[in-house]
This record gives sequence, structure tokens and C-alpha cells, in this order.
Amino acid sequence: MNTNDEDIRGSAAFDTSTETPSPEPAKRKSRPRSAKTTRENILRAAKKIFSKDGYDGARVDKISKAAKSYDSLIYYYFGSKEKLFVEVLEGAYKDIFEAEKNLQLDMDDPVGSLRKIIEFPFRYYLANPEIITLLGTENLQKGKHIGKSRTADQYALPAISILEEVIQRGVDKGLFRKGINCRKLYMSMTALGYFYVSNRYTFSAFLNVDLMDPEKIDGWAAYISDLLLDSVLKK
Repeated sequence: MNTNDEDIRGSAAFDTSTETPSPEPAKRKSRPRSAKTTRENILRAAKKIFSKDGYDGARVDKISKAAKSYDSLIYYYFGSKEKLFVEVLEGAYKDIFEAEKNLQLDMDDPVGSLRKIIEFPFRYYLANPEIITLLGTENLQKGKHIGKSRTADQYALPAISILEEVIQRGVDKGLFRKGINCRKLYMSMTALGYFYVSNRYTFSAFLNVDLMDPEKIDGWAAYISDLLLDSVLKK
């Protein structure tokens, strides 16, 4: 049996009177949204609300309103606010790692490819600042939600594998030193990008500069790629 939103919501407004209702002009029925569309709308709205209000401030009724849906559908599709938040986090991780996997890299140019990989998280955070709030919120929660995810630990593996391949190409060409810890390198490049974006307002004030100025952004991207490249280049 096919299920749509109207079936799930139920008919809460049956006419229980014994009077025969007077006929009304026929109205065109709106086509119910599919379950997939509803879930996607809820996830999009939840990502926006969680990013804006944090986990504690994001109320289910606010999310359902933003999704043009109903509280009951959120509980039907996700079970609870916590499970919805876990799916939002999983989606955020999946999006960044999918984008990273799709980087156009020239394996014959390991130095240029490594520069692209190093700069990618920084550029991604700038284009998708909501992920900074999501990750910050979850770290304030000590990772108790993402720790319940069954898939979160799988998303980084392909990206790290690509990094390992580029490093190995550089080693084979005599450009990079041997024994590079790619997990630590990956943590370093994400940390340097994350810190800049997450602290852009306070550091703009402290340093009396606009860190969101395109020249400053390009300068930081070049700085972190130079810094981390220097740590792997064969001396």
C-alpha cells in the first residue's frame, strides 16, 4: 500500500454530526507530497534551524513550520528530535566528503594536487558556514549525538585514501618524504580552515582586519598550503 503525507497525518477532522452536509463545489485536490520529498524538506529545514539555534534552541514545531510540514511527520519519519539531528549531522559530513571526493586532481602533479586538497576544507567552510555551527554545537554536546551514528566513521575514509594516494605519488617522484601520517595531515588542514572561519568575527576585531576580504581569504589559503606542503616536502 502506498503511503503519503495525508495518510500519515490521518484524518483528524471527520464530521461526526448526523446532518447531511450540503453539497459544495468540487475542488481540485492538491497532490500529496511523497515520503521522500517530505523527509528531504524536513532535513533541509532542520539543518537551517539547528545551524541557527543550536540543538537546544531548535524546537520541533519550529522545524516543522520551516519545512511546511507537521510535528507528527517529524516523529513519524525520524522518531525524535535527537535522531533528526543525527541525520542532519550525517548529511553534513556526507556532503563535505562527497565534494572532496569529486575534486579534480592531476596525479602527475602531486604538489598541485596536495595544494587543492589542503585548501578544500577551508574553501568549503567559507561556502557552507552552517557546518561550522553544526559541528560547534555537537562539540559543545561532547559528540553525544554523532556518537550514535552508524555511518559517520565511514565518510572520511575515501577522502583520506585520496590524500594517501597523492602523498604516495609524491614519495614515488622523490618530492615528498617518507613516513607521512596522512590522518594527522588531514586533521591539520581541516583544523586550520575550521579555525579561521569559526573565529572570523573575533579575530577580525582583534587584528583590526576584515578576514572575509577576498584578499585575506586567498592569503590564508596560500599560507596553510605553503605551511603544510613544507611539512611533507623532501628536504
